Amino acid sequence: MIAKLRNLGAALAACVFIAATTAANIGEAAPQFSLVDINGQTRSLSDYAGKVVVLEWTNYGCPFVKKHYGSGNMQSLQDMAKGKEVVWLSICSSAPGTQGHMSASEWQAAIAEKGVKSSAVLIDESGEVGRLYGAKVTPHMYVINAEGTLVYDGAIDSIPSGRVSDIERAENYVVAALDAVLAGKPVEKTKAKPYGCGIKYAR
Repeated sequence: MIAKLRNLGAALAACVFIAATTAANIGEAAPQFSLVDINGQTRSLSDYAGKVVVLEWTNYGCPFVKKHYGSGNMQSLQDMAKGKEVVWLSICSSAPGTQGHMSASEWQAAIAEKGVKSSAVLIDESGEVGRLYGAKVTPHMYVINAEGTLVYDGAIDSIPSGRVSDIERAENYVVAALDAVLAGKPVEKTKAKPYGCGIKYAR
């Protein structure tokens, strides 16, 4: 068992990045990438061609992330997306030794404890994918339509606070983007300044 976890840890550390020449821009093709998930499986954005995809940058030690997971809001959004055949990829770009970084076994325990319902949790220790997308904070959210075009980049909702009480009265930009995309309509608000904890990138 110990050897298995060591092998998985090595796989996570060796997450693969598919090079792209440009950063993520609204209205353009979302940059391609591959990362290893917490179970040691390589996941590529191209695996989900033809699917609507949500990218969620996360760090369970961040108070703003705790707001959405502690209240069950993020899990409800993930479950809603799953019910609409939307792929939800949670990504952690925290470097080793920084807040949010965990071993494979710690990730697996945290996922079970929180009842996370994302399609996969991906590890970006080098921070290359996070930097490619311009992810600044946790949570930083992106929506990619079925054609592979980036249609939303920014905050999860309209109230930049750590208060759970603000969730219900905030406009959820991710839900709005998904509703529009799934209805075949243009996304009205394509960008919103993200709020949260700065991502702990490798230096």
